[in-house]
Amino acid sequence: MKSLFMAGLLCFAAGAVYAQKSNNTEWWKEEVVYQIYPRSFKDSDGDGLGDLKGIISKLDYLKSLGITAVWINPYFASPNDDNGYDISDYRAIMKEFGTMEDFDALLKGMHERNIKLVMDLVVNHSSDEHEWFKQSRSSRTSPYRDYYHWWPAEKGKPPYRYSLFDVNHDAWKYDAITDSYYLHYFSVKQPDLNWENPRLRQEVYDIMKFWAEKGVDGFRLDAFQFASKDIAFPEWPKGWEKDFVKYYAMGPHLHDYLKEMHEQVVSKYRVMSVAEGAGNTMQDAHNLVDAERKELNMAYAFEGVDIAKPEGYDLAHFKKVFTKWDAEFAEKGWLSIFLANHDQARMVTRFGNDTPEFRDLSSKMLTTFIMTMRGTPYYYNGDELAMTNIRFETIDDYRDVAGRNEYEYQKKNGGDLKKLLEDMKLGSRDNGRTPFQWDDTKNAGFTTGEPWLKVNPNYKTLNAAAQEKDPNSALNYFRKVVALRKNNKVLVYGKYSLVDEQNPEIYAYTRELEGKKMLILLNFSQKNASTVTDKKLGKLLINNYPTVQKVSGNKIVLRPYEARVYEVK
Repeated sequence: MKSLFMAGLLCFAAGAVYAQKSNNTEWWKEEVVYQIYPRSFKDSDGDGLGDLKGIISKLDYLKSLGITAVWINPYFASPNDDNGYDISDYRAIMKEFGTMEDFDALLKGMHERNIKLVMDLVVNHSSDEHEWFKQSRSSRTSPYRDYYHWWPAEKGKPPYRYSLFDVNHDAWKYDAITDSYYLHYFSVKQPDLNWENPRLRQEVYDIMKFWAEKGVDGFRLDAFQFASKDIAFPEWPKGWEKDFVKYYAMGPHLHDYLKEMHEQVVSKYRVMSVAEGAGNTMQDAHNLVDAERKELNMAYAFEGVDIAKPEGYDLAHFKKVFTKWDAEFAEKGWLSIFLANHDQARMVTRFGNDTPEFRDLSSKMLTTFIMTMRGTPYYYNGDELAMTNIRFETIDDYRDVAGRNEYEYQKKNGGDLKKLLEDMKLGSRDNGRTPFQWDDTKNAGFTTGEPWLKVNPNYKTLNAAAQEKDPNSALNYFRKVVALRKNNKVLVYGKYSLVDEQNPEIYAYTRELEGKKMLILLNFSQKNASTVTDKKLGKLLINNYPTVQKVSGNKIVLRPYEARVYEVK
C-alpha cells in the first residue's frame, strides 16, 4: 500500500550448472502478474469511477497481454477515505464497483481465460465505519473493544507514534465516547486492528476462507508487516519516530500470526500469498518466505523501487540493489520484481524518460528489465502503454488522502508549499492513478461521465487503440516480452550474473539454466553506449528498436534506451 515499506525476495536451486530442481518449481513463481487499480481502469455506468463490469468488459484485452494473473486493488465495501484501503465490510462489494454477482462473473470470466485473481486483503487496519470499530468505540466493555488498540485517557497521552496519512502525523486519535485514544498508523479513518486478540485473528482467517472458497487464487496482505505491535507502546528514541522499517515493522508476534494463517488458510487452498514488506534485514525477509518456515510465498520489496528520486538516480546503485537481492536469495526465498504500482508515480517518468522522443523506448527497456529478471514480475496497469505522470499544478486537482493531508500539514506548519507541489509532480500517488487511456474519445474512453480524477491530456495520442494498430508500440512490445518470458523457463529460474558491472550507462546480465543461456543488454541512458562481450552471441531474441544493428567483433553499441536479449552459444 505504501511505497515506503516494501521489500522482496527471490529463489533458485544452486548446482554446478544451476540445474532446475523439481522441489524449487512452483506455479506462482511462473506467473506474470498485472495489477489493476479498479477505480481508474474502466467505468461501465458513467459515474466516473471504474468498476467490476468495466474490468469484465476488458477481459479479452487482459488475455491478449499474455499475463497470467491479476492483482486487483481492494473492491470491498468502503467509505473510500483511502480509495478502498479503509474497509467497512470484508464480505461485501463496494457499491460504486458493483455487486457480488458482478464479482462472481468477473472471477468466472478470468478463470475461463486462464487468468488467476489475487485479491488485496487489508487487515492491518479497517475503516472506522466497520461494524467492529463501531462496537469497539461504543463502550470499554464491548466484546469488540480489543479488536483495536485503545489507550485510556486517564493514563495520560500515549507515547507518540507517527502516522503517515494523518493531517497532524499523530497516530493516536482521541475519542470522547469512551475517553480514550485509538491507534491509526495511516488515516484517522483507518484504525489499526489488534492482532494480539485471537478472536480478531480468527475473524480474518474466516474472511480469507470465504474468498478462497469463492475461488480467488491468492492474497496480497497490505501493510501486514505492521500488524504486530508491542502493546505496551514504549517510548521510542527521539529522531526515530518516522523510521517505519526499524520501529514499526516486524513486531514481536508477526511470525506467529503468519504461521497460524498459513496453517488455517494458505495450506488448505491452492493460493499464493504475498506480503507488503520484508522487514529490516535480509534475515527478516528469509524468515518471512523461506519455504520451511511455512509463512509466505513471496514478499513485495521496495528497496529497488525507492531508488528513483526527484533529482534522478544512479544506475550503479540500481544495479547494486537488484544484484544484492538476487545474490541473497539465490538458493532460498523468492522475489517480486516491479518498478511501479498504485503507490508510485508512473514507471517511465520515474525510471525512464517520458519526453516524446524517448518515452516509448525507455518504457520498453524498463519492461524488458522486469520481464527478464529472476522472480515473479508485477506490472502496473497503463505502464504497457508508457502512460506518464500528469503533473498537477494545484492541490485542488489531487484526490489522494496522503498528498492532500500532507499539504494541509505543511500549510499549518509553515512548510514550503511550492516545493511540495513540485515534488508531488514526480512522486504523488495520483500520477499513477489517472484513468486508463483506452482511446482518443472523450475522457480517453474511460467513462462517459465526469472522471473521479482528471485524465492525462496526452491521451489523444497516447492510448491503447492507437497502439493496437502500431506493431512497434509499447503495448505490442509488452506482449512480445511477456511471451518471451513465458516460453523460456531460464528467465524464471535461471541463474543471474551481472556483466560489465562498472558500465555507467548499460545494465548487462546473463540468465542461465540447464545449459541454456541468455544475455540481456539494457541502455539506461539517452545516448549511445557500448559494452564489450566475450560471449559468443546467438539469435537476437528481442530488440525494442524497429531496426536491428549488426554486431561486429566483441563490441556492442546500444542506441539510447535500447534493450536487446540474445541467446548465448
